[in-house]
Amino acid sequence: MNPPHMGSNTLPSRRSKKDPYADLLRELAALHQDLVAMENEFTGILQKVDARHRASAANLIHYLGLRRRDVRPLQEKLAAAGLSSMGRAESHVLSNLNSIIVLLRRAMGEQAPQSTPTFAGPAAAGPALLETNANNLLGKPPPQRRVRILVTLPGDAADNYALIKEMLLQGMDCARINCAHDDAAVWTRMVKQIKRARRETGRHCRILMDLGGPKIRTGEISSGPAVLRWQPKRDAYGKVTAPARIWIYPEQDASPCPAHAHACFSVKGDWLEQATARDKIEFTDARGALRNLQLVGQAGTGYWAESTQSAYIRPGLKLYLLRVPISGHPRGTGYAGEVGMLPQAPETIRLHRGDSLIITRDPIPGLPARFDESGRLLRAASIACSLPEIFGAVKPGERILIDDGRIGGVIRDITASEILVEITQARDGGEKLLADKGINLPDSQLDLNGLTAQDIMDLEFVARHADMVGLSFVRRPADIALLQQHLKRLDADKLGIVIKIETRTAFEQLPELMFTLLRSPVVGVMIARGDLAVECGYERLAELQEEILWLAEAAHLPVIWATQVLEGLAKTGKPSRAEVTDAAMGERAECVMLNKGPHIIEAIQMLDNILQRMQAHQWKKRSLLRRLHW
Repeated sequence: MNPPHMGSNTLPSRRSKKDPYADLLRELAALHQDLVAMENEFTGILQKVDARHRASAANLIHYLGLRRRDVRPLQEKLAAAGLSSMGRAESHVLSNLNSIIVLLRRAMGEQAPQSTPTFAGPAAAGPALLETNANNLLGKPPPQRRVRILVTLPGDAADNYALIKEMLLQGMDCARINCAHDDAAVWTRMVKQIKRARRETGRHCRILMDLGGPKIRTGEISSGPAVLRWQPKRDAYGKVTAPARIWIYPEQDASPCPAHAHACFSVKGDWLEQATARDKIEFTDARGALRNLQLVGQAGTGYWAESTQSAYIRPGLKLYLLRVPISGHPRGTGYAGEVGMLPQAPETIRLHRGDSLIITRDPIPGLPARFDESGRLLRAASIACSLPEIFGAVKPGERILIDDGRIGGVIRDITASEILVEITQARDGGEKLLADKGINLPDSQLDLNGLTAQDIMDLEFVARHADMVGLSFVRRPADIALLQQHLKRLDADKLGIVIKIETRTAFEQLPELMFTLLRSPVVGVMIARGDLAVECGYERLAELQEEILWLAEAAHLPVIWATQVLEGLAKTGKPSRAEVTDAAMGERAECVMLNKGPHIIEAIQMLDNILQRMQAHQWKKRSLLRRLHW
């Protein structure tokens, strides 16, 4: 492509030493020459890119060439001359540079000669390409809003049509199904609900299905004793303000426990049949404390009871029924009942700074630390991990972060079957280690397959039912190439691909990832800021997400702004000031993702409102100066 008036790579033969633009023009011409040379150097990469993305890939090359140097001194000179300082040139680097050169030459009274052919087009082509790519991946935005809203569906949405329909009506433009949870049967029902809601509301809604990916997680934790505890509500002085509400039912009754009960337990045999709604149940709890329950009502074969005392009960604990006559003196009614089976709760593993933790290769249930009678440590706490492949990659001295960084440590020793970790990061009171929590290894060079065996199985479903597939925990270009190969095998190579940038390795290889991604026709990037912050450090997150936005704009790739957007509102019904500001930052992306929560409808409504307001003030890095009404 050869747009008119492109800048030259050669300098004018005659210049006045007093010309204030001469040195600036020389610097700009040299920069132009470097960028064109860099494009020529990357010809092999450009040839592999999908034909629809070659201009975008070339622009990304130009941007990388521009940003591999410190441009700030040049920007100051351009601003002083009243010219564009290239501060918003991400989507059209070479055309912006060409325009500056042309203006300078005209100011010097010179003619701009014909230039070397490149992929550079007019400045408007960059934003237009980005808009086209965003529409192809995410669908067109609604008329009143430029940025789309993506919502993660909860598992129960599979059987809750009213919820999905309301999501669409309130502003959901794309629905996300996380393949790390549920199964194909649940996903099928979710997809059917979405399609039905689309038909009935007339609204568009693309479906993104995220593959689970090679996520490293903590293993299961050993079960502790089967104990049930309840306690009444008390005020600041310890006075009971509301009794604990208990549901008691026959063991043979399989009815679920009512949701509004503080505790539920079964009773063996037919003992409960002799009870009446005014009786009391007396027992000595698992601590040896004498306790009682007041029956307050019957429902079917079960009874509601209230307690103004804290209590701990275990299976087999004896229960005695006391009848309370009009005289008010309770008396026993016969033989004792017994508490039925109770679910076993996991053991509690609490870690403090300075503690040791053993990561096991084998899937052995985790255990808390063991001590002898004198308090001497016999064996440190232990937990398995979901991917034993890490044992060949980690080294002593490298960091390990668990549960979004709540627990941090340093690897001290490695054997064939165990990794010994010293805990260095935990709150003063310690942190509770839980099962199925993420493990991050930001310093380790992990050689993990980009697609797990489960991902490859899930991909067959995704290829048939989704509009886009999310590649989780991408680390290297080969991960994307592997996904592209499987999509081609499934005759689904036109399916949209979203790479999730959530590891330090992915960020450090972002340009290479983008060039590989651009081999597919419909593509985008998700900034998954949770794991990214853990791996790179929370203090760097603002900087990293900016750089990802810049590179994505240079490649004309649509961006999904993700992780904990309006999280407080979605989960508790009340947003924080910080998360409202964060949601407003999402205006710089093409899509913003919300996670599931009981107040998700309110979160969609607020995000829709924020994005509509902010689009009059911001587009990418550019501030829009609408009229202010003061």
